Amino acid sequence: MADLTAETGVPVPTIKYYLREGLLPPGRALGRNQAEYSRAHVRRLKLVRALVEYGGLSIAVIRDLVRHLDDPDVRGGDLLGAAQLTVTAQHEPPAGPKDRAEEIVDDLLARHGWHDLDRHPSRHTLIGLVRSLSELGREDMLDVLDDYAVAAERVAEADLRVVGELLDRERALEIVVLGTQLGDTIITSLRRLAQAHVAQRLHGPSPSGPPGTGQAGH
Repeated sequence: MADLTAETGVPVPTIKYYLREGLLPPGRALGRNQAEYSRAHVRRLKLVRALVEYGGLSIAVIRDLVRHLDDPDVRGGDLLGAAQLTVTAQHEPPAGPKDRAEEIVDDLLARHGWHDLDRHPSRHTLIGLVRSLSELGREDMLDVLDDYAVAAERVAEADLRVVGELLDRERALEIVVLGTQLGDTIITSLRRLAQAHVAQRLHGPSPSGPPGTGQAGH
């Protein structure tokens, strides 16, 4: 275990905690208090550390992800879908008959050919956001949903190109989880930079701050 710590920088007490929580498989027993750990353990430990430190995920969520990863019956796209749903915020689906917000979202999905997503938690989130924007009188933001959808699909295609052929389950899970958590931050950062760039292009540099701090709407 000291070798694991030396290679990963994860303290021995933390490794023991991960073992107890089932985040790391046990090593090959060599004696009563000795075990041998492989390169697979090193990689898994680095993945768990990244999920904790950079993904901001709880131990319970990581345990679910590891369970999917170690289940040979969960394959290909099912593994990706399970990983994505595990790290996606859950919101209650709309209650009662379909309202205008739900119709707007479903029409949007249909226009872009995004089918079989009725139960996806992000659909419920989007419906709630559309409802809130309508209540606030910000229908102008709803007018650009199609533009957002086009951009989102291009990002998703890039995500799946990075994942590749899914021959490496650990790598696929790592990309999906870190891509979802950290990728959202990357997209948000790029969006802010693009807003500043477009604002400068349209209106000139902001007189109230240093170059590059111009703000756009939304």
